[in-house]
Amino acid sequence: MTDNRDDDGINRRHALECMIWAGTGVLWTVTGGVPKSLSLLDKAEAAEAAKSGFTFLQISDSHVGFNKPANPHAIDTLKEAVGRIDALPAKPAFLLHTGDITHSAKPAEFDDANQIIGSTRIKTHYVPGEHDITDEATQKAYLERYGQGTKGGGWYSFDHSGVHFIGLNNVVNLKKFGLGFLGPEQLEWLEDDLRPLKSSTPIVVFAHIPLWSVYPNWGWGTDDAAVALGYLKRFGSVTVLNGHIHQLMQKVEGNVTFHTARSTAFPQPAPGAAPSPGPMVVPVEKLRSMLGLTSVTFKRNSSPLAINDTSLAEKT
Repeated sequence: MTDNRDDDGINRRHALECMIWAGTGVLWTVTGGVPKSLSLLDKAEAAEAAKSGFTFLQISDSHVGFNKPANPHAIDTLKEAVGRIDALPAKPAFLLHTGDITHSAKPAEFDDANQIIGSTRIKTHYVPGEHDITDEATQKAYLERYGQGTKGGGWYSFDHSGVHFIGLNNVVNLKKFGLGFLGPEQLEWLEDDLRPLKSSTPIVVFAHIPLWSVYPNWGWGTDDAAVALGYLKRFGSVTVLNGHIHQLMQKVEGNVTFHTARSTAFPQPAPGAAPSPGPMVVPVEKLRSMLGLTSVTFKRNSSPLAINDTSLAEKT
């Protein structure tokens, strides 16, 4: 592969000329091995992506079973998000769910989530959130549902059209403030999983808690992420997808582009904007605007970011 690095060491092929975010999910296309996010509403982009590569969809933090004031009808907003997926002009190759499928890890909540998300008839790859695994019993139940073919506590990898996908579990044995933790066994597996790959292989890592320090005092980071990221340094294109914080944030650091997705259930405050994280109550007329589609257009060496919100209530 031709080396297209500029003076600051960032691979131009990896630099996304335009990143467009979706609040109820993030639709990704992979062309030439480089993931690029698309608007769920842009039919022209979706049609072009279908010709030149493949797409996958990230959905996160559905919290099935949540019924508190921040959103008493979280199951309905998940259904609305799935409706957006069903309306896509070109179906994605698969879905990635980046955790907190349920709110209380109850069997009935998992059943409801599976029924709703499964109605898309699109293959879905899951990683757990801390609400899905609350103790040894729920961890066992999670693995019985979603752990077939996985290693250890539910980590695994797969390949699609030349892209290597890695699903990690960083919600067991949480550290101070609730920071995520991968642990030695998973890190050893990750190193072994990456070893045979060429450095030109595009990598997509997905886990629940961010692998970068968004706000450690709220547990918005992973204690031993630096070890995992060290294994990824030799790869030219690395994309890390997370949930957990219920809002859109992005960061580019060297060869790694980090993205967090919004929840389909309820918003959370911006880092440090409240005494603690948790469900944020907003006026009912504003809720769907915070759970709906949010697009952010980013062009390198250009500012400011162009942001456009599309509510869940708005017709596609």
